[in-house]
Order: sequence, then structure tokens, then C-alpha cells
Amino acid sequence: MFFRAFVSGAFLLLSLGSLDAQDFKPPALPGGKMVDSGTSPQLLKPISKLKPGTKIAKTAPVVDFAFYPGQTYPGRPWSVWGDSLAVGDLYYSSIGDHLSPEGNAYVYQYDSTKKTLKRIVDVRKTLNRPKGYYTPGKIHSRIDLGSDGWLYFSTHRGSTRVAFNPDFHYEGDWILRHHPQTGKTEIVAAQPLKMQSLPTGMLDPDRLIWYAGTQDGLNKAGPKFLAYDVRKRKVLYSDDKGPYRYLIFARSTGRVYFNGTQSSPNRTGEPDKLVRFDPEKPGKPVEIDARVGLRSATLETPQNIVYSVNGDNLWAFNTKTEKAEYLGPCVVGTKTYITSIDADMKTGRYLYFVAGAHGGSQDDGTPLVQYDVKTKTRKVIAFLHPYLYDRYGYVALGTFGSAVSPEGDKVYITWNGNYGTKREDLGRRLRFNACAMCVVHIPESERQP
Repeated sequence: MFFRAFVSGAFLLLSLGSLDAQDFKPPALPGGKMVDSGTSPQLLKPISKLKPGTKIAKTAPVVDFAFYPGQTYPGRPWSVWGDSLAVGDLYYSSIGDHLSPEGNAYVYQYDSTKKTLKRIVDVRKTLNRPKGYYTPGKIHSRIDLGSDGWLYFSTHRGSTRVAFNPDFHYEGDWILRHHPQTGKTEIVAAQPLKMQSLPTGMLDPDRLIWYAGTQDGLNKAGPKFLAYDVRKRKVLYSDDKGPYRYLIFARSTGRVYFNGTQSSPNRTGEPDKLVRFDPEKPGKPVEIDARVGLRSATLETPQNIVYSVNGDNLWAFNTKTEKAEYLGPCVVGTKTYITSIDADMKTGRYLYFVAGAHGGSQDDGTPLVQYDVKTKTRKVIAFLHPYLYDRYGYVALGTFGSAVSPEGDKVYITWNGNYGTKREDLGRRLRFNACAMCVVHIPESERQP
């Protein structure tokens, strides 16, 4: 049942996101600008009813905004599906055209000091496949920086049926890496598990192990688990039962945790128990006595806590004791689908997210939420709709990729969005047609007790 729903949902997305070439308009800022910055009291004005107890920031943030370069042809649709990374003053993110069988995906670097956004990886160029062969239209994993100085990520198919046609030569997907200093991009592993795409993935930066949850190319089986040693270029361990969309990674111990249940924003009932994989003792993951929902999760905070979310439910998982605590609801409006949640790693106190990842966030005003784990309170830092539309003609519909700066003073967000729709048509269901990025500068006064 899950696989039929997954496939039909993907085709629904494609039908909503498809755009004829004659109707396509490449997104651009006025005057040829690459990045524009602004602020307004409008960022603090809700457009719909909020849940009781929701706070609103008192100081409007400065917001930097840019369209991703290279969106010069229609995607099906242009979209973001992978989580992002902030390192120093740099932000790394990915988007893809979702085309199939010959799709393409890209990685970008944004310099928040210079305010420059540039493409650093072209997946199709890196793979250099023959004409007509499958090339991935999505990067669905995290982007992570290894201790060796390389950025790692993995690819995912644009169509769920690409493996059904032998003419496309689908054999599986790739783990890739890019070196920001030299500009070199290379293949780490081609089809590390045969006939499996790699939608879920993250790196242990110290031990240089890439962890992945796979998707069966023929949609006949559930996700597999993969632990791949990128230094030795070999599979450390694989298992037939893996994570659907995210893992918990404890950098302090090197252990990873996941559950094998499909996450859903509307799921009710207790989540499954977590299983643990320890790279020091590679073998079948062991069940532990802790339950969390796991559609997305933060990195491990200085307090050795990983926060996970599934719908309007938030958990704290202690990586030292392996105990979980349910923190309760976290969203502020009607949308509950959260696929990227980030912690302020300097203090470990504040979490940031935008609900409505697959679209619809604008119905709640596209709120960027700050969750205070000390007081268990929710605060909207900014309502980005209709601010972005009024200023740039862009509706931020949702995100799968965000990150918080190491200092905790900036939240970077890569958007699934709509560009160029007339104001009188904003009430209809909007399709993805362009990706954009913004940086929300969190006022210091909104990061105080």
C-alpha cells in the first residue's frame, strides 16, 4: 500500500509542477541583482489564526533573498529535497530539476559575508553518462562536510518508474563528493547497493562513514540500510531494513539510530522503537528501549541531545543515556509536515523550522518558528508570506533544506516555491516552479532569555 501511495503521490507532484516551455519564465531579481536584503514590520504580522501560546518576535529580522542561478529551463518541477549545511559564513544547499530519465541536480555555495551565490556541482557533468542513460534529478540526502575537507551527498531518481525501462540503464544511484578549496567533484561510489536509489543519507565526518536509507528501484521492497566507508571505498554493512527518510546521528559516539516506520504528518499512535547501529561493532542494528518519531532531526547539540520531529510532535533523544522524552506539539498553524529542523549549536537551546515542506506553508504565512527547549515555547521569528511575494513576486511554499549558522544568528532556508503568479491567482493551489534561498538574520534580542 505504501509503495502505491508513494508512486501516485510523486506523479501528482509532477503534474502540478510541470510547466510548458513557452510559459516558463526564469526567476530573477530586478536590475540583475544576485542578492537583495530588506526588512519590514510586515514580517511580524500573521495572516491566519495561530495556535494558543504562540509568541511573535518583537523585532523584525533582516532577510537576504536570492534565486538560485541556472534555472533557465523548465523543471518538473525545480525543487529542493535534500537538507543543507552551514559552515562558518558559508551555506551549502542543493536543488534539482526533477526530470527523468535524464535529470540533473546541483549543489550551491552561498557566502553570507560577500553575499554571493554560486553553483559548485553539476551532477550530470560529474557522472558523464551516455546520451539517454539515467541521470538523477534530485539530491535527497543531507550535504555534510567530512574531516577530510570534502562535502558528501547522494543522489535520487526524478521519476519513481525510471528503473522499469531497460533503455534507461538504471542500476542504482551514487555517493558523490566535492572539495570546496580545489573545486573538484568526484564519484565516491557508483551503485553501492544495486538497484537502490539513495534518498536518505548523512555523513559521520570523523569516521568518514556515509549512512543511507535506500529506495528500491522497482518499488517492490522497503528501504535498506547502508553504512559505507568512504575512506576505504567499500560497504561496511548493509541490511534489508532501513530508515525511510532520516537517521539520528550521535557524533560523540559515532552511533546512528533509526526506526523502520514510514513517517507521516498525520500519523497517530506511538512510534516504533529505535534501533542502533554501532560502527565499532558492525552488524545487525539492535533495538533499544526508546521511541521517537523521525521524519527529521537536528544534529547532536553540545548537551548530547538530538531533537526529532514527526508532524506536530517533537522529541528529545539523549545520546549518552539513549533515553527519549516527548516534548509535545511544536507547530504554530495548520501545516505540520516538517522535513528539516535545526538547532542553534552554540547554545543548544533554540530549534528552528518551517512547517508545510511539501507546499501550503503560505496558508499560515510561511512562519519561521523558533522553539525554545528550555521553556518549551514557540515563537514566530518572521512570517515570510506575503512579504516575499510583495517584494519579489515569489511565494515560499515549503522547504526540505535549512541550516543555522554556527553562531546561531542566521537561519538559511532553501525554498520550494512559486514565481510569477498573478496576485488574483494566489488563492488557487500553487505549483512549484522555482527555487530560492533566504537568510533570516535572528535579532540578538530574540535569542535572549
